[in-house]
Amino acid sequence: MTLVQLAVIALIQGLTEFLPISSSGHLILIPSVTGWQDQGLVIDVAVHVGTLGAVMAYLWRDIWMMLKGMCRPGNVRRNPGLKMMAQLVVATIPVVIVGGLVFNHLGDMLRSAVVVGWATIGFGVLLYIADRFTVTINRVEHMTWGRALIIGIAQVFALIPGASRAGTTITMARWLGFERTEAARFSMLMSIPAILAAGAAATLKLIEDDAQHVLADAIVAGAMAFVAAFIAIILMMSWLKTASFTPFVIYRLLLGVAILVWAYN
Repeated sequence: MTLVQLAVIALIQGLTEFLPISSSGHLILIPSVTGWQDQGLVIDVAVHVGTLGAVMAYLWRDIWMMLKGMCRPGNVRRNPGLKMMAQLVVATIPVVIVGGLVFNHLGDMLRSAVVVGWATIGFGVLLYIADRFTVTINRVEHMTWGRALIIGIAQVFALIPGASRAGTTITMARWLGFERTEAARFSMLMSIPAILAAGAAATLKLIEDDAQHVLADAIVAGAMAFVAAFIAIILMMSWLKTASFTPFVIYRLLLGVAILVWAYN
């Protein structure tokens, strides 16, 4: 792949991964819009890993707290770091189980513009309802095992291209009464084990398919995605302190309609 192609893919992934507008949906549309060859799942996961580095850099305090919690095992209730890590494990179990089945048996079958278009619209409407009509009372510190599992189940729907991992998890967190910034914060924390799992699966597939020739492209794309994602996270979290998710919903609706018009014609 050319450097321009890798830069476009990395920029789109970095800017959209943690926004509730579906990074995977945008990545799937790149070949259709540009006429380029589909970059494939390996490059997609590589740029996801780049954004993983960005979220770990932004949420380093939470990660450090969890690491300290692991070093002081004991009563989970009295160890906030260990409790947070355990809740992330609980929230990740559903997508690991279902995601493994989808990755191995469906592969690229869902990577179509029609699927992206309908998912972009449908899950955008759900985000608007959750963001507009729920009571905001909770922070991440108020997370329970049950809430973590429910948000984790919602993350499974992100396996549908266009649904958005950030979108589905933020939507459910808002339904459960979490503040906008806190919903985004927990969603980003959930991305860490989810992206690690996807990265491990893609690495195994790369080895099995003897596709090491794309390794250099993957590294370059991942590095550029890191920079773009870090900037996007800072801007989004600043925005959510005083505003809502409505602009993202409007963008999803316009994009979804445009995709369907283009796809059906």
